[in-house]
Amino acid sequence: MTEPGVPAGEPGDDAVPYEVAPDGATPVRPGAPRRSGRRRWRIAAAAVIVAGLVVLVGGYLWVQSEAEPSGPPGPQVLVTVPAGSGVNATGSLLAAKAVIGSSFAFRLWSQFNSVPGVQAGLYEFAQNSSFDAVRKVLAAGPNVFLLVVPPGFTVSELAQRVGQLPGHFADTFNHLATSGEVRSPWQPPGVTSLEGLLGTGTYTVVPGETDRQLLTKMVDRFDSSAAGLGLAAQSAQLGFTPYQVVTIASIVEKEGVLLRNMGPVARVVYNRLHAGTALQMDSTVLYALGRDGGPVTAADLATDNPYNTYLHKGLPPTPTCFPSEQALQAALHPPAGPWLYFVVVQQDGTEAFSDTYAGQLTNEALAKKRGLG
Repeated sequence: MTEPGVPAGEPGDDAVPYEVAPDGATPVRPGAPRRSGRRRWRIAAAAVIVAGLVVLVGGYLWVQSEAEPSGPPGPQVLVTVPAGSGVNATGSLLAAKAVIGSSFAFRLWSQFNSVPGVQAGLYEFAQNSSFDAVRKVLAAGPNVFLLVVPPGFTVSELAQRVGQLPGHFADTFNHLATSGEVRSPWQPPGVTSLEGLLGTGTYTVVPGETDRQLLTKMVDRFDSSAAGLGLAAQSAQLGFTPYQVVTIASIVEKEGVLLRNMGPVARVVYNRLHAGTALQMDSTVLYALGRDGGPVTAADLATDNPYNTYLHKGLPPTPTCFPSEQALQAALHPPAGPWLYFVVVQQDGTEAFSDTYAGQLTNEALAKKRGLG
């Protein structure tokens, strides 16, 4: 009800006047909540949600682009995974070798894709690999192996070691190395075995590498070493063929063992060859019997085969092991000396040399006194 004399719809003295909105819309009572404030909050909340969705979608698309990189796989690289490495550490190693583009993306991807526990070892990966390809390699375990060929090893011993590698077999390797299918330029006609003609040291055996490829690498390494030592020219100066010098070096390797013994042992071999005396080397007898070291019995010495240098003068028909560069160097550059005999006289393997049989008997007595006979 309105007061008398006051027109209907006009405010009284104690009425709260209305304010007219600037846009001419419905009047707003002063102090009433403004709907525009709620609207702004809702817009802000929606913006945050949209931004979050954009980040999530963008992040997902980025991880997917890293997981399936464009372009073909790149060159093969080797990655060594230390013991105790988890997915995070392995991802960093892979990114450092450009196997993957982002270790962070790999960590995120692995949260939703089962990545196995990482075994320590040496792996071969292709650069620019997909995350799934990396996972498959890791799941299979180390796929690259180091093959050590020590000086003094024989083809037979090497074949046994190669046979321990996945995908390789001792008999297959031994046959290939002795059949003449893979040859060295130092092999004379009629010789089929690569005995003595393979480089020593450590080889990296990668997935899918064949015995033929492995043997070729070993032949190439020996060739490089021989060329560096001047095997062909120096052998000619000595009056021997390169193959004969390699055979002498193999005897030096087995009989000398220590670097300080090798030169004099080489001289003993040459002196005996020039004198027409049987070499009488225990290592050649043991080679034919498939043994490496140990005592030589009377029965061993009586075994008649071309490697028994007690029964047959001259060199054995092939080298008896893979010589080291030091043994080859000693065979190519033997020191001057009249020695014809030697025997180990010290616990560390040091040998004593003499030019007479009486001197040899004296040295043998010394060795026996020291518990070496």
